[in-house]
Amino acid sequence: MSDIHRSTTDEDLSEEELIELVLAEQEKALAQEQEERLKGKKPKKQRPIVKWIVWSMAFVLFLNTFALIFQIYSIPAIEFLKVSARLSTQEDIKTYKKAVVEISTGSSKGTGFVISSDGLIVTNAHVVEDAQSLLVVFPEEGLMGAKIVESYPDVDLALLQVSGDDLPSLSLSNNPSYSKNEPVYFIGNPLAFTGIANEGTLLELTYLEDWQEPVMMMDAPVYRGNSGSPVINADGEVIGIVFATAKKDPYGRVGLFIPVQVLQRILNK
Repeated sequence: MSDIHRSTTDEDLSEEELIELVLAEQEKALAQEQEERLKGKKPKKQRPIVKWIVWSMAFVLFLNTFALIFQIYSIPAIEFLKVSARLSTQEDIKTYKKAVVEISTGSSKGTGFVISSDGLIVTNAHVVEDAQSLLVVFPEEGLMGAKIVESYPDVDLALLQVSGDDLPSLSLSNNPSYSKNEPVYFIGNPLAFTGIANEGTLLELTYLEDWQEPVMMMDAPVYRGNSGSPVINADGEVIGIVFATAKKDPYGRVGLFIPVQVLQRILNK
């Protein structure tokens, strides 16, 4: 995300971003060719050897793109789809998923979750910043318009409101333990998918350069679009909100989430 790895400044181009660039360039080429045809320009006749070279290059590009798609969507992504399918058979996960929403600003998407039956939603501030429009999609209730109640960029949290009654919601933990290796669930809308349930384990607290509040690390497959995902403990309570990933020694790349106590302080003001 500026969403998933937004806390790091030395991040290389991700695989997802690379494939987006490749596909964008392909679309540009097709659009240019279509525009020339509409203007009545006849394609230049190519000698057989030139045509063969062009088609060979196109075929190689196709194979590279396909290989990259396979790497992204078959190895890590398909694996978390398998995990989500397994977890989603559990009755508790089915219940949690009803309260997790997709948030769309028109130019980007992220995740949020409902914390009151009248439609108060928690997400990240960076998910909704500069939003010209704000739509929320519930798994069962469908599409709703939303408004920003308050945004707290210094801790990357925002509160949204939709109109509704008896909406499904999640409970916030009042006294989470954050024990190392404690198993947790998180639910969100990573990459091109929605309503993906996944699991991870807690690591330890860490500090970021530009934050005063400590954040929690977890060993978990967090991807772009997971911003705003609730982290849920074995008791079914939210203990944090996913907002980024970072490389942290000695763990490598980890998911980062804002401890729920930060949200509790905001709500209790």
